[in-house]
Amino acid sequence: MQLAPMLLLAALGVLGLWFVVRWWLIERARRAAGQGDTRRPSLDDCAAGFVTDFFDVLGIGNFAPTTAYFKLRGRVADENIPGTLNAGHSVAVILEAFIFISAVAVDPLTLVTMIAAAAFGAWSGVGVVARLPRRSIQVGMGVALLIAASLFVAKNTGLLPGGGDALGLHGGVLVFAVAVSYVLGALMMLGIGLYAPCLIMVSLLGMNPLAAFPIMMGSCAFLMPIGGERFVRAGRYDRSAALALTIGGIPGVLIAALIVKSLPLVWLRWLVVTVVLYASVQMLRSAVRESR
Repeated sequence: MQLAPMLLLAALGVLGLWFVVRWWLIERARRAAGQGDTRRPSLDDCAAGFVTDFFDVLGIGNFAPTTAYFKLRGRVADENIPGTLNAGHSVAVILEAFIFISAVAVDPLTLVTMIAAAAFGAWSGVGVVARLPRRSIQVGMGVALLIAASLFVAKNTGLLPGGGDALGLHGGVLVFAVAVSYVLGALMMLGIGLYAPCLIMVSLLGMNPLAAFPIMMGSCAFLMPIGGERFVRAGRYDRSAALALTIGGIPGVLIAALIVKSLPLVWLRWLVVTVVLYASVQMLRSAVRESR
């Protein structure tokens, strides 16, 4: 393995440990002050974490399906969904990044700069999202879910680009990709998934779609703990739901990455389209009711 991926993995390990310790310390301080959430993680939420992170490894993404689950069950307050997604899926996505950065070769400069840009975008955007009112988050996530459903439809119907053979970007094309990664990182803090837009971008720029996996998973693995810690610190998340996603997501990732080699995913994407569209309509209806 080249030096750059090795350094990325070392930094990722430190970041993951920092996130877990910070999460524990913040919640311990809340409990000591009599303000902590004492609910235990539910089996349903653990199962949701398992399923969404299992298919996250296969490129489906976990933000849109988890949001749909929360809306269908009325499980998490709308304004707390972005924080719950970022905190709850962080550890599982870090595992994914370890697996794909180790297994898939990508040009080191492309890999490092795009990941760094996404992480910086998340750091810049989380402070804004953590202060947004409920209705702004409802509108933003409702639109985001519509976009996610459209991307699933495009993937199922073959409208997405097939990509090329390149394993890296250079010059002005790389600068453009880095700028887009910054924006996608910031949007992740609103609960807008990075996988599909990142995959489309690198494919349009001529890269091998497989090379998108370490880029997009590495980006999320760095930006989600950064954003997740700030959401936890601000109290803008659901502790029991986030913990359940973490508990269920870890075995989901390991089973998908180490045991399952391929699955017929088209039928699953159509199911996700239906569920995500329903969640989008419900989120936008909630925004309308909030405005009234």
